[in-house]
Amino acid sequence: MIESLHSPHIARVKALLGSRGKKERREGGVFIAEGLQFLREAAQEKASPRIQTLYLTAAGRLKIASEKIDITAFEAVDVSDAVMAAMGETVTPQGILAICEMPLWEIEDILIAEDSKYVYLHEIQDPGNAGTILRSADAMGFSGLITSANSVDIYSPKVVRASAGSLWHLPVYERVELTGLIAKWPNDSIYALTADGEKSLVDINPQAPSLWIFGNEARGIEGLASLSNVTSVHIPMAGNAESLNLASAVAITLFRVSSASK
Repeated sequence: MIESLHSPHIARVKALLGSRGKKERREGGVFIAEGLQFLREAAQEKASPRIQTLYLTAAGRLKIASEKIDITAFEAVDVSDAVMAAMGETVTPQGILAICEMPLWEIEDILIAEDSKYVYLHEIQDPGNAGTILRSADAMGFSGLITSANSVDIYSPKVVRASAGSLWHLPVYERVELTGLIAKWPNDSIYALTADGEKSLVDINPQAPSLWIFGNEARGIEGLASLSNVTSVHIPMAGNAESLNLASAVAITLFRVSSASK
């Protein structure tokens, strides 16, 4: 049982969560996940990302036991409530925190089959939106999520929390150049959601494999006009709202794509 607030375990976790967390995570190839929800997914056979070290309080162990989650494959370290509070970011910690290994997904690993549907995030900055979009893509049966070089760090604590475990279901390909991805795509089923898209989402009957591009919350998709084989799409709105939150717009789009492909 770790009880000391001067433990090097605390220092390591805080380094991955602090102001230099992104650099620490990239250099170490690890990130932090907290709570019972992620553990349900991470404990599945062949789950990725893999847990490197699992920290538990007595209350955390009780939650795991009540859920009948098998953690025998992980290195589990017992800590006091005070140590857990010092480690994590959540206001009300559940007593479950893990250092997880980042999977090494490369663009060459992207499998484009007949039923493939991918989301591409172009310079998305908001971590809550990114995590929620990942969750929506998972729910709607998409094949994976791809991000541009200037998008938010998918393994930041806020994105991991907002993904609600979906990070363990879908591969995420980071820092992928859009023009290179489009050149790799096998057909013209490439769509970009914009406020003034040339076609209405309800009139689109996307054929898989398809690629769906979503732009920065403020700037949209820079250079879209110069991209070949991309169809711009808008969501028709009958009400008075001027626009939709990005995560909401993506969820509507992905549902339409998922229902159209059935």
